Amino acid sequence: MSAHGDLLLLRAQTLRLASRARRRRSLRAIASTAGEKSKVVVLSGPTGAGKTKLALELAKRINGEIISADSVQIYRGLDVGSAKPSIESRDGVPHHLLDVLDPAEDYSVGQFFHDARAATAAVVARGRAPIVVGGTGLYLRWFTHGKPPVPAATAAGSAAAAAELLPFQKSARWSDAVELVATAGDPLARALPANDWYRLRRSLEIVRSTGSPPSAFPLPHKTHAAELDYDFLCFFLSAPRLGLYRAIDRRCEEMVEGLLAEAAWLLDRGLLPNTASATRAIGYRHAMEYLLHCRELAGDCSREDLLAFLAEFQKASRNFAKRQMTWFRSETNYLWLDASRPMEEVLGFVIDAFQAPPGSPAPAHGIGLKKLSLGRHESFELKAYRPQNTIFAQAQNCDMVLDWIRRTQPPPRSMKMNLDSAPEVAPSFTA
Repeated sequence: MSAHGDLLLLRAQTLRLASRARRRRSLRAIASTAGEKSKVVVLSGPTGAGKTKLALELAKRINGEIISADSVQIYRGLDVGSAKPSIESRDGVPHHLLDVLDPAEDYSVGQFFHDARAATAAVVARGRAPIVVGGTGLYLRWFTHGKPPVPAATAAGSAAAAAELLPFQKSARWSDAVELVATAGDPLARALPANDWYRLRRSLEIVRSTGSPPSAFPLPHKTHAAELDYDFLCFFLSAPRLGLYRAIDRRCEEMVEGLLAEAAWLLDRGLLPNTASATRAIGYRHAMEYLLHCRELAGDCSREDLLAFLAEFQKASRNFAKRQMTWFRSETNYLWLDASRPMEEVLGFVIDAFQAPPGSPAPAHGIGLKKLSLGRHESFELKAYRPQNTIFAQAQNCDMVLDWIRRTQPPPRSMKMNLDSAPEVAPSFTA
């Protein structure tokens, strides 16, 4: 064998030995001895930062199972717009809290808390590492620090609140309904997103049952780490804002065809934008509103309409990423990691932190991302930023989508509810 071949063989053997050693350390880290807390990895970050890929690789290295903390991936049939990992891409790694609910069902942070904690306990009982992944900040705060003392919803209380608001909802009088709840005792109801009837009903239920608004029950984010029931290792994966925005815009373009097919499926089931948790989600709400507009025109939509929908979807996604970063700046238990660095580098840092003895300081690293305010130059670049489409810069790709809309989207009078069929596949094209 040549010297080069000997070197390759030696390198392969070294990697195998390192992998075995890493797995042994991971198994020791997972197993909690008397008096030690089980370790739970929490991986968050803005949309488009690469959380899913990092979590999957991490699970393979530390004998982990992934628990989704995504408020949209919980729904069956909402795959493309939620960037849900496909069964094939999961590569045999167990995933939890995916494809659990029908899109017509609502899902709350309280339900997530109970579901995610139950899944975590089950993973720990199997001797494996729980890896909680998602970008929904309130979900993760409750998951790590516990539920605030908000009274649980009851069938009677929910029904009473729904009955009180039903006349307003039937007549589409959102503003009047908000004023009713604000006058009843929750002035912050005026800040709710338009037509978020679920949260408005919940607010009214809390006010009627306790005499206090939801804001009277403080969020549990100042609990000391020693008081928590797990050893939470929390990471926030992000990147310089300009590069992140470009990645988000590109991903939105890549989602358009599948997102429209899923939105059409929701409409065909009789759901409307902003009427349920799933149809309020970024992307789905925009796509459903766009398709309703197209259906009113009997499918005769223009390229300008399509590009306007895409621009709104991209803008909403960028704004959501900005809100996520703002939220997590106040979460002191998270280490920020730079997603623009090589994957192996970021992965190695997280593994080292996981395998460190309990109570160890955070590993020294050079892959952190400062969570400080923007510099003047970056702030100027962001203000001047405009999306540069690649897929839909080509007229033929726009026309393929528009042709699919003309063929598949019926005008309102001919719409029929289809409760069982899967979303029809939209046209496929390459840039």
